This record gives sequence, structure tokens and C-alpha cells, in this order.
Amino acid sequence: MSGRRLKSSAKRVLPEAKSAGSISGKSRKGIQLSPPSFATHPSGGNLQLRYADEPRGLYLFQGDSMELLDRIASDHPDGWADMIFADPPYFLSNGGITCQNGKMVSVNKGDWDRSRGPEQNHEFNRAWLERCQKALKPNGTIWVSGTHHVIHSVGYAMQQLGYKLLNDITWEKPNPPPNLSCRYFTHATETILWAARDEGSKHTFNYQAMKEANGGRQMKSVWKMLAPRNDEKLSGKHPAQKPMELIERCILASTLPSGWILDPFGGSGTTAIAAARTGRGCVITELDPKYAALSENRLRSLESATG
Repeated sequence: MSGRRLKSSAKRVLPEAKSAGSISGKSRKGIQLSPPSFATHPSGGNLQLRYADEPRGLYLFQGDSMELLDRIASDHPDGWADMIFADPPYFLSNGGITCQNGKMVSVNKGDWDRSRGPEQNHEFNRAWLERCQKALKPNGTIWVSGTHHVIHSVGYAMQQLGYKLLNDITWEKPNPPPNLSCRYFTHATETILWAARDEGSKHTFNYQAMKEANGGRQMKSVWKMLAPRNDEKLSGKHPAQKPMELIERCILASTLPSGWILDPFGGSGTTAIAAARTGRGCVITELDPKYAALSENRLRSLESATG
């Protein structure tokens, strides 16, 4: 499902191009982001730099995230990213069914989401998390989303690698698809683990901004948010797309304006859009060409809408 380019005038402001609102922090104006060194020599291996917007600090690679993470570690042995948002394969494409728009559909998302068994799944999770740890700055943090199919492996791998677990966020979906088998509770949540690079990290937490966004009360670790809106899917759909609101909150909670965000499983490019809306730079990589195309189309639509 390759993305399609929006038919719009060059300056039409798309909904996802608008600012993040009252907790958006400083705007992009006046913030200078130098291009990452690894983006200045994009050729080599199986990585392709598909999109670069230097003024906004947005870069999209197509290829294996492991290769990009290794390149970052080589260029920046002390770490580069202020924050990582990772939405890895959930390994739930098992031939089952679900309900979508009132219709029974397959849960299979593709070969990339198929389980190889618990041992190989965990080996994969540990491998990419180890590379992400090296890519983080000493005080950087990582957010990883998942369901029960994968999140326990992710949490265990984090403990094995020496990450400092900060919070487990519960994303509650107000209108989840019904359970068609009637043999389980309806799956209505996903977990997002938030962790610092190691026990010595002095992580950023914008406590006051989160409190203000929550009406003057401390923000809890249960976040009730709708699935991605229709205007977030105008360029095409991704089966695991996360809502803009969710990623923006992660960014605004744990980074400062002009910080750098990394997403090793770029999907539909929402992390890069959220970074642009909140005044941060972002590098994403996506292995599947059709979803890399979708991300590129969304980024080019953002560029056309905002100039």
C-alpha cells in the first residue's frame, strides 16, 4: 500500500501541520539544527536517504534500522539522540481475525510482524535495544510501545541491558474493536515503556508542562486517547499507526526544543511529523519500501503546507 501524494495547493495547512497547542514548547523559529554527520554520507550498505529537510531537521532513511543504528554509534560513540520512540513489530500476525469498521478482517500485517518463536523474538528485541542504548545520549530516554505479544520481552531485555525503567504508560483506547471470539476481554490498551539509557542517567521530564496540559493536576500513567484520526491518514494507512497526540506527548514530556528524536521503525512517519510540530529534529528509518513511500509523502505534504 504505497502512499499517494495529496492533491492540494502548496500552502494549504493540513491538520497535522498545525502546532501541538498549549504544550508545544518553542516554535521552530530561531532554532538551528545542524545536519547529523551520518546523514551527510547517506550512501553505503543498504541504506537510502529518501528525504531530507535540513531547515526542519527531518531525515527519512529506507533500509535496515540496525545498519543505521550501527552508523550512529560509529559516528557518535558518546550517543546522539535525546529521545527514541520505537514501535517495533508486535509479532501478532498469526492468522487470527479482528473487527475493523464493522467487518471481519485478518490481523496479519506482513512477514515483518510474524513471530519466529519466543527465543528468536527476544533475541531480535535485545539486538535493536542494545543498539538504541548506544545511540542515546547519556541522559537520553526511549519510549517503546507494544501489546502483551512483545512488551514483556522488551521490558526484560531492557533490564538485561541496564536501562533504567521510568514508567509503564497505559494507552487506553476508548473505542477498541470488539473481541469476535467472545473468549477474552476486549483488548483496549497498549503499553508504552519509558526508560533512561542507564541507572546514571539524569533524564529530562517536563513535569510542569505535563501538569499544565492535565488541567493543573499531576499527569497519571494512564493516557486515554483515540486511535489516529482520519486526517492523519490522508496520504495512506499503516496497520500499526500511532496517534499524533500520543507521540507528541512523549516528545514534549522528555525533550527540550531543538532536541533530536530517532525512530528506528518509522512506519507511516508520525514521529517525524510530531517532531516538526513540536520544534525538534528527527531521523526515522523504515525497511518496507511502501511504508517508506508513505512517510515520504506525508513529509512532503507537510513541507508544501508549511513552506
